[in-house]
Amino acid sequence: MHFNTQDLDSLPRQTRVNLINSLSGFKSANLIGTRATSGQENLAIVSSCFHLGADPALMGMIIRPHSVDRHTLEYLQETGCYTINHVHQDIIAAAHQTSARYPQDVSEFDAVGLNTEYCHDFAAPFVHEARIRLGMKLMETQELAVNGTVLVIGAIEHVLLAEGLMEDDGYVDVEQAGTVALSGLDSYHLTRREGRWQYAKPDRPATKISD
Repeated sequence: MHFNTQDLDSLPRQTRVNLINSLSGFKSANLIGTRATSGQENLAIVSSCFHLGADPALMGMIIRPHSVDRHTLEYLQETGCYTINHVHQDIIAAAHQTSARYPQDVSEFDAVGLNTEYCHDFAAPFVHEARIRLGMKLMETQELAVNGTVLVIGAIEHVLLAEGLMEDDGYVDVEQAGTVALSGLDSYHLTRREGRWQYAKPDRPATKISD
């Protein structure tokens, strides 16, 4: 099967959206927690979070164009902070439901049955049920000229992990946490680790260090 640009443009809109969203393969599934200065809380699932650097500790994410209300973007720009919470297999249904367009005065936490948790004098709400949670300080936002999406860059200020997830060398076992992956717009996946591999160097073969 081969699609060129003209073929893609001629597909029904939802078919094209599903196709293009599937092509990047597995993506992270995260719940972004924000709170307006008014106290209104918001929770939204985002599949575009990515590592930007370890020193300083930075993560990025892409928010869709601000052509309609984007409460997550509005609130994190207003307050300068937000949380990233890994979705695990026990909260998939609730996490997916946060993608519904609730009115601004409705908290997705309440609507989908997840609980807020505040800690460390951090203004944004964490998801109590999540096992891997990050408190983020907004560093900058950039609107991308190519399609109007917004790149959000944040610094990791807090890392909250369930017991037993971090190994001695600092590796966080997301599989043990039950963290799920997302493909396309609506397909959630459990993972199976094939192994951890030694840092690659040109003078030695690839070596597995653990299963």
